[in-house]
Amino acid sequence: MDARVNAPKPMTPANDPAPRPTREEAEAAVRTLIAWAGDDPRREGLLDTPARVTKAYGELFAGYDLSAKDVLSKTFKEVGGYDDLVLVKAIPFYAHCEHHMVPFFGKAHIAYLPHDGVVGLSKLARLVEVYARRLQTQETMTAQIIDAINENLGPRGAAVMLEAEHMCMTMRGVRAHDVKTVTHRFTGVFAEDRVEQDRFFAMVR
Repeated sequence: MDARVNAPKPMTPANDPAPRPTREEAEAAVRTLIAWAGDDPRREGLLDTPARVTKAYGELFAGYDLSAKDVLSKTFKEVGGYDDLVLVKAIPFYAHCEHHMVPFFGKAHIAYLPHDGVVGLSKLARLVEVYARRLQTQETMTAQIIDAINENLGPRGAAVMLEAEHMCMTMRGVRAHDVKTVTHRFTGVFAEDRVEQDRFFAMVR
């Protein structure tokens, strides 16, 4: 019999998620990075840096402990018969690139056509935070936001556009300044009707 038949499957993030390290382990990792960068983690100015970094990471990556379903769970059906486009534009966000772990930041524009009620306007800003406070790519974040709107609100259509500046291009690499990356995605009526797309772009601008 081939020994490979009963061999254990390779561990992957999908079937065996890595356990979250302890705070002490995280702080030790920060000290290692400081030393690798060429500084001395034992010098006075850096003694408390590992603790500060782990505390900051708890805030910067809080999105892993947040749920889009919880954010969008409460809707309002008494809207006086309103069924036209709802747009919240220029929602500021700060995220971290999953490739280099440096920031990218910008604004999100979110629109939807209600089907059975609306969600509180602040909830759309909170939805952006759910996905911005993770290791991200702008393309993935755009898709995650609109998918969450469709899954939890069931609108007749939705539109999402992100405009961001990426520090992995500004601080390193090509060091190109003032370059904006724009991503957008449409579903439902917005995907089917170019007039609705043009109306969305006009209102955003």
